[in-house]
Amino acid sequence: MLDISSRVRVHVETLPATQNDMGVCDAFEQFVPVRKPDTMTAPHPPKVAGIDSTVPAPAHTAASVAAGTSPAPPANSPTAPGALLQDRLAGWVSDLTTLQELTERLVRASTLEEALQEMLRAGSVLVGARRGLVALEPADGLGPASTTGLGLARADLGHMETVPRGSLPYGRILDGLPGAEDGVAEPDLLAEQGLDPRHREVAARLGYAASYALPLTSRTTGRLGAAAWLYDEPAEPSAHQRHLVGLYVRHAAEHLARLLELEHTRACMATLAEELLPSRLPRVAGVRLAARHLTSPRGGGDWYDALPLPDAALGLAVGSVTGSGPSAVAAMGRLRASLRAYAVMEGEDPVAVLSDLELLLRLTEPARSATALFGYCDPALRRITLAGAGHSPPLLLGERRTEFVETSVSAPLGMLACWEAPSVEVTAEPGETVLLYTDGLLHRTGDPTDRAFARLHAAAAGVPRALRHDPGAVADHVLRAVLPEGADTADSGEDVVLLAARFA
Repeated sequence: MLDISSRVRVHVETLPATQNDMGVCDAFEQFVPVRKPDTMTAPHPPKVAGIDSTVPAPAHTAASVAAGTSPAPPANSPTAPGALLQDRLAGWVSDLTTLQELTERLVRASTLEEALQEMLRAGSVLVGARRGLVALEPADGLGPASTTGLGLARADLGHMETVPRGSLPYGRILDGLPGAEDGVAEPDLLAEQGLDPRHREVAARLGYAASYALPLTSRTTGRLGAAAWLYDEPAEPSAHQRHLVGLYVRHAAEHLARLLELEHTRACMATLAEELLPSRLPRVAGVRLAARHLTSPRGGGDWYDALPLPDAALGLAVGSVTGSGPSAVAAMGRLRASLRAYAVMEGEDPVAVLSDLELLLRLTEPARSATALFGYCDPALRRITLAGAGHSPPLLLGERRTEFVETSVSAPLGMLACWEAPSVEVTAEPGETVLLYTDGLLHRTGDPTDRAFARLHAAAAGVPRALRHDPGAVADHVLRAVLPEGADTADSGEDVVLLAARFA
C-alpha cells in the first residue's frame, strides 16, 4: 500500500492525465503545493525501467475520475489517490512482466527462423491478432531476404506476393513511404476507399479483414524489414496495445539484427570452406567417388581431397585442423594445398607425404596440430596404400564384409618432434566401397568413442543392396543412420567429412 502523507494535497481530477505524460513521480511533484522542504530530503526517484513518459494507461486501469471541482474523496475510497496510483502501478508491473516473459522467450531462440516465429507469436498476443508475417529485407543487402508467416502457408504468402507492393501496409514500410515510420493500421479493408482490387481479392481469399504493420529497425544496422499481423474481423490495436507491441518489436529488432549478422558470418564461412575444397571430384577409370561435407557454423578445419596422380593412380585424403573460425579454415586450405604438392611428387609413399606435411606444419604453424589420412590408390589393382596421423581408420564395405582397416596407431601431425608411422595395404574386391571420414562424424553422434564406432559400423553394414552401387547413396545412408535426427543440420562445433570410393 502507498502511504501518502495527509499534508500532501493532490488534485485527483488532473492526476491520471498528467501521469500519462510525465510519470508517477513527476505528477506528484507537479501537483504537490509548494512548501518548505523537510530537513531531510531524498533524491528524485527514477522512473520505472522500460516505462516511457508517454505510456498510455493500461487497459485494466480504473477509469479516471470525472472532471469537476468536488472535494477529494476519503482516503479509503476506491478513487482515492493512493488506490488510483496503486492500480496504475499494478497495471504497469503487469505489462512489464508480460514484456519480460516474451523477450526472454525471444532471446532463447538460437536461429533466425525460430526468432522470427517467436516474434510473430508474441506480437499476435500483444495486438490480439491470430495470424501474421514478417518480411526481411535488410537495408545493407547483406542479410537474407525472406518472408515468414504465422498461420499462413507458403501458398498464402505466395498469394500476398501477387499484390502490388505499394498497396500492402508492410510493403509501404519496406519502400520507406512517408507516414509508415510509426506503423500502418488498416482497421477495415473492405470499407477502405481506394484499396487495390488485387489486395481486396487476396484478403477475401485468405479471410482477413484488417491488419497492423510495424517496421523492424535496428539502431546499428538500420532497416531490417517489416512485421504485419492480420485480423479475421475489422479491428485495430488500442493505443495501449500499440505501445506494448512497439516496445517489444524494438527489442526484437535488435535481437534479429544480431542473428542476421551471425547468419551472414556463417554463410561466408561456409562459402569460404567450400571454395577451399574440390569443386568437383576427378573421373578415374575403375573407381567412382562421392563426398559429403557438413560445415560447422563457426567454420571448422575438416577437409578432403581426391587428385589424379601419375601412372593412372589416384590420391585420396581426409584430414582435420585443430580449432575453428577463419584461422582454422585458412590453415586447412594451406595444409590441403601442401599435401597436393607432396602427393604429386611422392604419392606412392604415403608415409613420406605425411612426414613432409608434418615438417611443414611444425615449422610454419608450431601452435597448431592436425590429423590426416592419405591413401595412394591403384584403381586397376583395386589396391590402396594408406598412412594415417592420429586419424580414424577407413571402413571397407562390401557384399561379404564390413570392417575397419587396421592402420597403425600414431600421433597427430605437429605433436611429436618427428612423425613417422608404417603404412598398410588393403585390397578391395569388385563392388566394394572404402569410406574415409573425419572424427566429426563420430563426435556429432554424442556417444562415447567405442559406441560411435559401433554405430558407424552398423550403419555401413545396413546399407541396402540396391544402394551399394552408388557411392553417393552409400554416403547419404551412412550419414542418416549415424547422426541422430537433426544432427546433420543442427548447429555444431564439428565439421563432418565423408569420402566414398567404390571400385568396379
